[in-house]
Amino acid sequence: MIAVYLLPLYILVNLYVFRWGIRYMSACSRLFKKHWIRAGIAIVYILVASSMGIGFLLKPSMPERFFKGLGNYWLGVSLYMILTIVIVDIGRMILKRMKWVNQEKLSSRKTFVLTGTCCIVLIAAVSIYGIFHARNVQVTPYEVTVEKVCAGRNELNIVLVADLHLGYNIGTWQMQQMVKKINAQKPDLVCIAGDIFDNEYEALDDPERLIEIFKGIKSHYGVYACYGNHDIQEKLLAGFTFSKEQKKVSDPRMDAFLEEAGIQLLQDETVLIDDAFYLIGRPDYAKPGRGITERKTPRELTEELDLSKPVIVMDHEPKELQELSDAGVDLDLCGHTHDGQLFPGNITTALTWENSCGYLRKGSMHNIVTSGVGLFGPNMRVGTKAEICTIRVRFQKAE
Repeated sequence: MIAVYLLPLYILVNLYVFRWGIRYMSACSRLFKKHWIRAGIAIVYILVASSMGIGFLLKPSMPERFFKGLGNYWLGVSLYMILTIVIVDIGRMILKRMKWVNQEKLSSRKTFVLTGTCCIVLIAAVSIYGIFHARNVQVTPYEVTVEKVCAGRNELNIVLVADLHLGYNIGTWQMQQMVKKINAQKPDLVCIAGDIFDNEYEALDDPERLIEIFKGIKSHYGVYACYGNHDIQEKLLAGFTFSKEQKKVSDPRMDAFLEEAGIQLLQDETVLIDDAFYLIGRPDYAKPGRGITERKTPRELTEELDLSKPVIVMDHEPKELQELSDAGVDLDLCGHTHDGQLFPGNITTALTWENSCGYLRKGSMHNIVTSGVGLFGPNMRVGTKAEICTIRVRFQKAE
């Protein structure tokens, strides 16, 4: 219900942006001073600014898909509109208090139009860049050494992906590109570290086609996954949940999707692969899903394992790093953070997480957090990248 309490703030912010836009357009042309034109602009603005709410209220349909998609674009664009306008207005207030500044020029119509035009060009450039940049999935390589013997292998080539967020932003086209890049790495093992879905199974653009695409992943030991905090069925509005149920469960169709796609889901479960190394998949820290109310501790996960063998963990959120290291885990693979997705979000995530993105060594354990393939909310990336990670794990040679 947090979204309800934030609604007045959202309305005030949009009034501020709309007022600034009308002043700019009126300064550019007298045409925009006419009431009927202003009314038309106001209607269009209200429709776009309300698109998230409209989509939330509609039942699954093409109109719902259109408004939710529009709302996701609007979230990103409006963020940079607000940041830009606020910075410019603060700058103007500071300049008004400086005696050496020509106040007449500062307050002139020409200066206002020039400043406004620069703001619009900047907002448009950043937004367009962010939209296209989000669709460019890059490959980020890592190399780590595990001081254990892996029977029959001196090294293992792992591909880590996370945060696909299949739904209104991400669909078949993006997954085709991702699978091509995964297969190009010739992986021994593919790990999907959560947030495969984006809360609503109905949001998938073509489930059957997506299943076929995932079946095309070529991996020697197969494809394994764990669930994240969005792999549960609940309605969201601007990232906030309206579900009153305390028990968070995945839609049974999500489980069936993974099974049909040949992806093995691990929920506090361990598999011994090729009698050589362990792979553990953990349920999400905040929303375990599938009826799990309390997940196992790292020590409980490893206490019955042969810790002379390498232990690899998939955990959606990069939490309990020290506990995992102490429990004998060698490699911890995570996602969740998106590296902030949009600047300045990458600054705040870096302050929030011990390892918000990239590599961290914790004792003898290697922790790798990917910024993810997909998107949550705003349909763009600025200051971060969409990626898959290749991890070449070298092991101690058998004597």
